[in-house]
Amino acid sequence: MRRFFSILAFAASFATGFASVGVADQGGLRKMLTGDDSRGWEAVGRLNIAGRNMCTGALIAPDLVLTAAHCVFDKKTGIRVDGTNIEFLAGWRGGRASAYANVKRAVVHPDYVFASDSSEIRVRNDLAVLQLTRPIHKSSITPFQTDVRPRKGAEIGIVSYARDRAESPSIQESCNVLARQSGTLIMSCDVDFGSSGAPVFMKDEDGGAPRIVSVVSAMADVNGRKVALGMALEEPLARILAELKATEGPFQRAKPVTRRMGTQSGLNRTGAKFLRP
Repeated sequence: MRRFFSILAFAASFATGFASVGVADQGGLRKMLTGDDSRGWEAVGRLNIAGRNMCTGALIAPDLVLTAAHCVFDKKTGIRVDGTNIEFLAGWRGGRASAYANVKRAVVHPDYVFASDSSEIRVRNDLAVLQLTRPIHKSSITPFQTDVRPRKGAEIGIVSYARDRAESPSIQESCNVLARQSGTLIMSCDVDFGSSGAPVFMKDEDGGAPRIVSVVSAMADVNGRKVALGMALEEPLARILAELKATEGPFQRAKPVTRRMGTQSGLNRTGAKFLRP
């Protein structure tokens, strides 16, 4: 419980200090309905999870998709989903994808395990890499590079699918890192159910392609303000890629962790409510 309450206390503390963060003008989500709208973002796609759930993922290599670890667990039973029952739809828009690929295996962070009966929220290691059955080689689809943790106040953006916008991606080009602590980022980005695993981008300072700096793990309501929670990528992703390289089985063996949902009593004390998007 100590970790959970420290996150809640952290959320409550930054909720009173928004004015101290240099926040850019917030632009809301904009649907990318046409080919022109989505050009350059085709490596972001929808993940269909065992025909029951959906998440968002993004290519970081022709055969590797980055997403949230909790996406590969059944949220009702807590059982790991067979990776072969996950499908990646790159650039999914209007009933068509720029490319389709099935998942061969999923590798989650070694320190993350989904546990449905826990009262602690975990964000830092909520990361997974899905290996596709075949690499996606298409001129219109360029995998994204990743970058280090953005600073507090940094301008970021997000591309995601969600429950009420599952047929085309949406982009929010301007949101901000409100706070960061112990590998966890709290962001002003607009997310909803289905946005889990959505890539968070930061513009390249040299004018190059945007780089992924986080992945959406949870959404929260803090004193009436909606925020998104993600993690710093550098160390967790390095661990996962090392696991991927060192293993041959379809899945990693899980270790116990705590659930990402808080108890009502804790939420009432801080004004913060965390949900899995």
